[in-house]
Amino acid sequence: MANHLYKNDLPDGLDLGPIVAIDCETMGLNPHRDRLCLIQMSGGDGNCHLVQVTPGQTAAPNLCAMLENPDVLKLFHFGRFDIAALLNAFGALAAPVYCTKIASKLVRTYTDRHGLKILLQDMVGVDISKHQQQSDWGAPVLTDAQLDYAASDVLYLHQLKEKFDILLAREGRTEIAQACFDFLPTRARLDLSGWPELDIFSH
Repeated sequence: MANHLYKNDLPDGLDLGPIVAIDCETMGLNPHRDRLCLIQMSGGDGNCHLVQVTPGQTAAPNLCAMLENPDVLKLFHFGRFDIAALLNAFGALAAPVYCTKIASKLVRTYTDRHGLKILLQDMVGVDISKHQQQSDWGAPVLTDAQLDYAASDVLYLHQLKEKFDILLAREGRTEIAQACFDFLPTRARLDLSGWPELDIFSH
């Protein structure tokens, strides 16, 4: 495994393949208040590509081209937050997308534990550390421990997707999962537009 750290954007010509696992680190959980600091990505080959975002940065052309490329599936865990964070920072709406947390909630109905650490332990046999989860991602220089933590959030998502695809098919929920994935970018737009908690489908 190797971590490749870039400033501001992905390098020209980098092709991460047809399915790209993506996660974001921010200064907090409010995308309007808390700036985007780091985006980590993997093509599923064991390598992680990380983009450190400069305060006030509003453009990342190569990253945005990948996010909006209809031929590249963007793979998230709790994509609702990451899609909104990326849209708020750069104006790019990621699509098409797949979310392993949504997949888990559709097929692991026997539990309420859908965090990435639990899923990787139960389904892939990998134990990742969450020690750096609440560290300062806005620091000008990120530590190796921070980069390794960030990488661990994307390196195994391809394996997790393969497991969930099997379970979704087994339980007859592939179609409804796809409908949820297709709606997820719109759900992120609603979050940013002032409807983060309100159920607009309720009476």
